[in-house]
Amino acid sequence: MKIGARQIGDGAYVIAELGVNHDGSADQALAMTESAARAGAHAVKLQLFDADLLMSRASRLAAYQSASGERDPLEMLRRLQLSADDMAPVVRRAHELGLHAIVTVFSVPLVPEAERLPWDAYKAASPDLVHRPLLNALSATGRPLIVSTGAAEVGEIERALGWLGPARDRLALMQCVSAYPTPQDRAELGGVGVLGDLFDGPVGYSDHTPDLDTGGLAVAMGACLLEKHLTHDRSAAGPDHAASVDGAGLARYVTLAQQPGLFALDPRLDVPRVKRVLPEERDVRTLSRQSIVAARALPPGHRLAEGDLVVKRPGTGIEPWRLGEVVGRRLARAVEADCPLVEGDLRAGSAEAA
Repeated sequence: MKIGARQIGDGAYVIAELGVNHDGSADQALAMTESAARAGAHAVKLQLFDADLLMSRASRLAAYQSASGERDPLEMLRRLQLSADDMAPVVRRAHELGLHAIVTVFSVPLVPEAERLPWDAYKAASPDLVHRPLLNALSATGRPLIVSTGAAEVGEIERALGWLGPARDRLALMQCVSAYPTPQDRAELGGVGVLGDLFDGPVGYSDHTPDLDTGGLAVAMGACLLEKHLTHDRSAAGPDHAASVDGAGLARYVTLAQQPGLFALDPRLDVPRVKRVLPEERDVRTLSRQSIVAARALPPGHRLAEGDLVVKRPGTGIEPWRLGEVVGRRLARAVEADCPLVEGDLRAGSAEAA
């Protein structure tokens, strides 16, 4: 797999995740891109989402978001979102600085928007491992694709790999723990090896620990890509700042990641070779995954068409990979607009028999 001209696997490739730590400011994202370049990162990553496309009326804050002072999930994301137009100068500046520009896209309708910019790669976030329509849309662009696997079971990863077969030569998987922050003793570095057993392409580690040497440990375990959240101020208000590193911290992180030999005999590498969902990931798994949602109020007996359905958070309803089997089914009861569909909403039987 290559990102730009870089062969992934030739040393540690470090992605500085800007995420939402720009606080909704394109100027702040530009400044953080400069910081990432000074730190020696190889890429910056942004997140392209539209709060109203992503969040249904059933959405709730994750515990770590509430702990950071947030009160309303929709208002939080509206405050933090950047459009593709906002991101254009950030992508341009990243390329001027010799960095790759990567973006996580959260909704299928935003993939054409993203395609207006010269991204070096796309990423699918951990919760969207079950969002087959989104994975297919990102794969269809022909760009390199990084897929994260936080809070995912092995069977879910294997299923997604089956969907992404045509993209295998430009695909990477990331081990991840979907807890913010993740204590280093819960980093699940043994999952890197499990992903390597499942997949013959590049495997990396998306690092939510507060520590600066976890990346080096992950590389010693076989990771060749790393992702670390970057912030302009760890004490700033917002959901992710406290679980991030500043520019100086990122520079140290990059240095350690490029010296995996330092960790060859480290006892912290003696961890179980296992990929599992930790108890502390359950909250984020449920609230950040997406479900099939009613696009409008629908009456009992209605036969569902594609236009009746959208995909939004939370993951409390029918998973998006089942969209094809839901279309054509009849409703057993009325469903309110912007509410996730659950099994009890559907009449028994297949779409053909419904």
